[in-house]
Amino acid sequence: MKFKVIITLIILSLYVFGCNFYPSTPVSTPSDTNYIENKGSDTMVNLALAWAEEYQNIRPDIRVAVSGGGSGTGIAALINGTVDLANASRQITEEEISASRSRGYDPVEFVVARDAIAVIVHPDNPIDTLTLAQLSDIYSGKIKNWSELGGEDRPIVRLSRETNSGTHIFFLEEVLRLGDPDNRTLFSTDTLLLPSSQGITQEVSDNRNAIGYEGLGYVVPEVKVLAVASTANDIPFMPTLETVLTASYPISRDLYIYTIREPFGEILEYINYIISPEGQELVTELGYIPIIDE
Repeated sequence: MKFKVIITLIILSLYVFGCNFYPSTPVSTPSDTNYIENKGSDTMVNLALAWAEEYQNIRPDIRVAVSGGGSGTGIAALINGTVDLANASRQITEEEISASRSRGYDPVEFVVARDAIAVIVHPDNPIDTLTLAQLSDIYSGKIKNWSELGGEDRPIVRLSRETNSGTHIFFLEEVLRLGDPDNRTLFSTDTLLLPSSQGITQEVSDNRNAIGYEGLGYVVPEVKVLAVASTANDIPFMPTLETVLTASYPISRDLYIYTIREPFGEILEYINYIISPEGQELVTELGYIPIIDE
């Protein structure tokens, strides 16, 4: 009987020790297998899939899994330790950095491509150009009818990405708020929030009253792209590779990949491929702007 009690106490002590030994929060480390998990920006999904497919041709021993969900979703997954790489069409926020550091990690940022946000309308819409101030007034609800801009007497249907989208946040800060950190302008409450760039494209192509915005890589012939001017006194520019590189087009941005800490091993090799001339060729092919000067 005494022997059984001793054995029971030993087993209990080992159990308690084991419970204290393993951390309760997930620990995100670069993958030590041949599997890389990549999640985040819907703007970057097509590009991330192309990188993954081509890299697996180069390194068939490496599997790269790609999914979207939005920049915020990808960064949250990175902080929670469920992915290796987070794609983002906006920079990580101070709150997200703080959340990561509270877990003992310091996120690392890589600029992997550039993008322009195209403003799109139905092909039959006679409007060709808008200023940033006009776009702000449209999306905040001050301008409600296309006739106020010299167009037809039609109500404006505002389309936007959902709030977890990096594109939504960038458009809010740089267009609605005109880059002013003290400006608290918000989207009009009747703005329709759609979960994907494809959804915005489809709705704009079907609705003569609609206006939307999306990454340049998602523009299709079924919609009309507007030229945008910084102010009423400036020349309006179309979003192109040249106007982004020369900073002429006023709604352009960098695209990012984040790691939870300095990458090494397979993760570092994959990022090096993405920013290499070979990886940047895919950026150009898919309609984004490469970070390598051609």
